[in-house]
Amino acid sequence: MKLTFLIHCPDQAGIISSVTSFLHQNGGNVIYLDQHVDKEAGVFFMRLESDFQQNTDKQVLRASFQGELANRYEMEWSIHQERIKPRMAIFVSKYKHCLYDLLSRYQSGELLVEIPFILSNHQDLSFIADQFQIPFHHVPVSKELREKAAQQQLDLIEEHHVDFVVLARYMQIISPRVIEALPNRIINIHHSFLPAFAGAKPYHAAFKRGVKIIGATSHYVTEELDAGPIIAQDVATVSHSHFIEDLVAVGRDLEKIVLSKAVQLHVKRKTMVYNNRTVVFT
Repeated sequence: MKLTFLIHCPDQAGIISSVTSFLHQNGGNVIYLDQHVDKEAGVFFMRLESDFQQNTDKQVLRASFQGELANRYEMEWSIHQERIKPRMAIFVSKYKHCLYDLLSRYQSGELLVEIPFILSNHQDLSFIADQFQIPFHHVPVSKELREKAAQQQLDLIEEHHVDFVVLARYMQIISPRVIEALPNRIINIHHSFLPAFAGAKPYHAAFKRGVKIIGATSHYVTEELDAGPIIAQDVATVSHSHFIEDLVAVGRDLEKIVLSKAVQLHVKRKTMVYNNRTVVFT
């Protein structure tokens, strides 16, 4: 079986040698290793993949790693088994481009997750869930229903053992209670016009200013709106010859690509969050 180790700790000499020696002594064969040092913060990051025999006791391995290495180096760490697919819930409102993209990748086997349900504050896209044979939950949100909606979301997340949530153009603010339940496990996507062109029609405002690039940003959700750790970004150039509908089309295409990339990075355990920033191993 292949296990992925994610580690960060205060930077000091001997970490890589100690970790690889420990794995070798416990029957592991290191097949991939990447590391990064944030010299300003003095923090060491490492992502490591190692093959083990199928009968390796993961609980014993975890306990040994904690006792022999993690305590000594003050590590924050986790282990993930490759063949265990994470359970990904999708929240969406009325825009369907990101939803269709994720579900198509899921159905083709490109996105290795389980999708226990799709949740929306509207009923408009329930037919898409039916197409892909995925349960659909309508949870309306309003000022009066906000707390009730948050509780319903939390109940579904707990009931279906959800590992992370993707906001595929979910046009509601996520409750702090839900964010607290899934820290750095809620992924959002938005256009990169913020904060210059905020509001309901950012592409119209951008068109009037004659912008020359369009971008999209995917990030983990925090209580500060659209200010969480960034996972992936991309841009496309536009010109005076583009109309508003062209800008919208380019923007939506970027949103699909960037959100998919962020989800894949998360699923493959290639992101680590520290001080509201991400280390992304590619």
